[in-house]
Amino acid sequence: MSNETATVAGERKESMRKGIYILPNLVTAASLFAGFYSLVSTLNGNYSTAAIWIFISAVCDGLDGKVARMTGTTSKFGVEFDSLADLVAFGVTPAFLMYAWALRPFGRLGWVAAFLFLVCAALRLARFNVQVDTVESKRFVGLPTPASACMVASTVLLFYHLNWPSSFKKLAILGLIYLLAFLMVSNFRYYSFKDPAFIKRQPFGFLLLAVVLLIVIAAEPVIMTFSVLLLYILSGPIDYVVTWPRRRRLEKAVHKGREALNREGDV
Repeated sequence: MSNETATVAGERKESMRKGIYILPNLVTAASLFAGFYSLVSTLNGNYSTAAIWIFISAVCDGLDGKVARMTGTTSKFGVEFDSLADLVAFGVTPAFLMYAWALRPFGRLGWVAAFLFLVCAALRLARFNVQVDTVESKRFVGLPTPASACMVASTVLLFYHLNWPSSFKKLAILGLIYLLAFLMVSNFRYYSFKDPAFIKRQPFGFLLLAVVLLIVIAAEPVIMTFSVLLLYILSGPIDYVVTWPRRRRLEKAVHKGREALNREGDV
């Protein structure tokens, strides 16, 4: 063992010897519990209940990081625990829910789709952990796993809300799962809602729009939740297409600059 490896191992032992922070990890455990209870509900055939518990897990997942930052209790242990909890709550749970609810009639194609969703969620979380210090905090690279899982849950709730027959749960659902799996491992960028300017002073019209949106969501929560999540999921590809000309111009400018530097170096 090298001296550097021994030092790192010693630091980890010392950190664990000092203990862990209870409050943020307790919130993470609540997220994990919600994901597990969703699995139990799926096994019992209570698919709408399972979908609701996925949303509860997503709420807890959004709170644990904020609690850790507000109380100054962020830690490496908390990051790793949160990632493992996310894999269960937003990878295993929605994949199993979709397979049991809609994909089972497709046979091999169905369980392959569910597994693809799971493995893409795992890859998305692993990439996030690796890039967390190098990617801008305002944007996520790839569809976040909580949003993907909530899209699955909102789809289930929408079918129950509209009383659509099971015959509707065919190719559209299968296509949705493949689309979500692809978007999680894609390079499309999604807004993270972590911009500090978002909570600062905003124009009056912004407040009015937010109030109207809340009223509409309260009137039709299931339909509006599904619509908002669908718009968020499509925002990544739309942003990619809209910003394509600007990126091309930037790439051409960078390429020309490198060519000019190369010519100067040859001279």
